[in-house]
Amino acid sequence: MPRRSSPQVQHAVIHGHRRAYVRMGSGPALLLLHGLGCDHTTWAPVMESLARTHTVIAPDLLGHGESDKPRADYSLGGYANGMRDLLTVLGIDRVTVVGHSFGGGVAMQFAYQFPERAERLVLVASGGLGPEVSPAIRAITTPGFHQVMSVLAAPGVRHVTTAAMRVLAATGISQLRDLDEVADIYDSFKDPRARAAIAHVVRAVVDWRGQVVTMADRAYLTEAMPMCVVWGSDDQVIPVSHASNASALAPTARVEVLPNAGHFPHKDHPERFARIVRDFIRSTEPSHYDRERWRELLDEGAAVQPVQAQAGSAPVRPVHSVRRAAGA
Repeated sequence: MPRRSSPQVQHAVIHGHRRAYVRMGSGPALLLLHGLGCDHTTWAPVMESLARTHTVIAPDLLGHGESDKPRADYSLGGYANGMRDLLTVLGIDRVTVVGHSFGGGVAMQFAYQFPERAERLVLVASGGLGPEVSPAIRAITTPGFHQVMSVLAAPGVRHVTTAAMRVLAATGISQLRDLDEVADIYDSFKDPRARAAIAHVVRAVVDWRGQVVTMADRAYLTEAMPMCVVWGSDDQVIPVSHASNASALAPTARVEVLPNAGHFPHKDHPERFARIVRDFIRSTEPSHYDRERWRELLDEGAAVQPVQAQAGSAPVRPVHSVRRAAGA
């Protein structure tokens, strides 16, 4: 797929750290959150289309792209706080938040922490819906990652490896289609600050067994917020079976599995992806935070309870249980 030129990048300094973002279009706001090691350009194939009807905000998360890469809080909660503060600086009160991969985890956390500012939730091949994740991501959590990557990111090795990845991605083999994106992520590791930031990000949500952060225990709160889940059928990074987990955890969620798509369905099928997002927004009413309804949901608890993992283990898939009666 030919690369598109990126719109002008703007910057805002918040808490002393420079944050890069792109703003396009007008209308109701869409916040697009990229995945691990990526930046706002991952949304380039769909930004112009979505900006015809919406105000599109696509930031580089802290530690990524043109944003600063300080020694800072790289937890999901920290990222959610950062998105709230960026939107506040930009004068945007409410958004439909769209998150890809790790950005999906940030999107869920944002909706959980700031329900009064989230109108809808769109999760794209999202983390946080099951323990499984690719071995390459688990490897980032291992001791010595930074030292090994400093060798692998040396110019000669990096150039040969990224070129080979792009050649393989161009073969048309479905299992290799995402290697073009992986090459871009690998190339970003030439910056030691980026390597350190990404290692901090991954260790906050993944250990050697897989993902350790899950939405399972709070998914019932999506009853008060429209949710759409989009996945590629050939995803080799986070398995498409996690889309079924989303259906079990949030039965009212709209789930779309795109055939002939990998971990980046918004890049493999940009027109269809944009159409799904626009149709989802058009066919749902925005969530409006109701403190009493939120209290009721919290008091009632979940109709689907996650099996509790042992300390140090990844969370397991949810099992169905009967919601307790009010006042029980």
